[in-house]
Amino acid sequence: MTDPFAAARPLLVEHAEIERALADPGVHADAGRARSLGRRYAELNQVAGAFRSWEQAHDDAEAAAELAAEDESFAAELPALRAAADEAADRLRRVLVPRDPDDGRDVILEIKAGEGGDESALFAGDLLRMYLRYAERRGWSTQLLSATETELGGYKDVQVAVKARSVGDPAEGVWASLKYEGGVHRVQRVPVTESQGRIHTSAAGVLVMPEVDDPGEVEIDQNDLRIDVYRSSGPGGQSVNTTDSAVRITHVPTGIVVSMQNEKSQLQNKEQAMRVLRARLLAAQAEAAAAQAADMRRSQVRTVDRSERIRTYNFPENRIADHRTGYKAYNLDHVLAGDLDPVVRSAIDADEAARLAAAGSHA
Repeated sequence: MTDPFAAARPLLVEHAEIERALADPGVHADAGRARSLGRRYAELNQVAGAFRSWEQAHDDAEAAAELAAEDESFAAELPALRAAADEAADRLRRVLVPRDPDDGRDVILEIKAGEGGDESALFAGDLLRMYLRYAERRGWSTQLLSATETELGGYKDVQVAVKARSVGDPAEGVWASLKYEGGVHRVQRVPVTESQGRIHTSAAGVLVMPEVDDPGEVEIDQNDLRIDVYRSSGPGGQSVNTTDSAVRITHVPTGIVVSMQNEKSQLQNKEQAMRVLRARLLAAQAEAAAAQAADMRRSQVRTVDRSERIRTYNFPENRIADHRTGYKAYNLDHVLAGDLDPVVRSAIDADEAARLAAAGSHA
């Protein structure tokens, strides 16, 4: 008889191998590798648990079927046992659908003001506060890496690191939830600078990148870097530091530029800039791999197009609408206060449905 879940068996072997590796104290001397292994182990735990449940339910149903011919009490139990086996099989099929290997990673989130001047910068600040409050609700920690503020209290651009306190279930990871936030966020409201009470439309861009656990994951040749130092500046361009502590790093082969000025020392700013650069390079590698793999399904929800308008925040109607999933609600004030779960869940559900459909078409 053909094994219906043969695909699970090599994953169970990998699960056992990682379990042995994590029991080795030497592995934990390398925090990055230990975190990477822990993330993969947590993901495979889902497969191992689902497989054990299915195997037990399947064996129970098979045993009952053999005994049913001799004992009517077993025949009476058979429908329920077969239903339980079918349910366990369905759960195993779901966890075997390939998921994003980065789901358990932490992220670096960037928000940039777009067209709309001061109003766009103020909206960028609203988005930042929304994500910080959402992170607080989820029990995640946040660290402001870099910010360019405006005189009215908005942000031209801001970068923040969001970290989970433990690996746990990758489906509950930071990237698993926030990866759908990348794109253009549009706002419709009466700006504070508008004296006639007219509604304006402006936008801010959000970029979300999985953070690199181990610097060795992304190879960077120091000869490929151009590093410039300059004096930090605040709103309006005034100098906020009398030393050249700000750092700009250019990765020449890709043209990626990262600037950092929030820390007081040049060394700290360089370390933070390298952290962001590694995340950007990892994201670029993932995009290139997705484009080159002909049979790799690109998410219908999270695209790599940073110009895609994904969501509208309508203040007069207190309405939030996600244009990819069709989600709409009239509780914008709650969403901006961090109640982002229903919006995120609509994206997760849509993506999972697409992955299941894709897996079914190749079965």
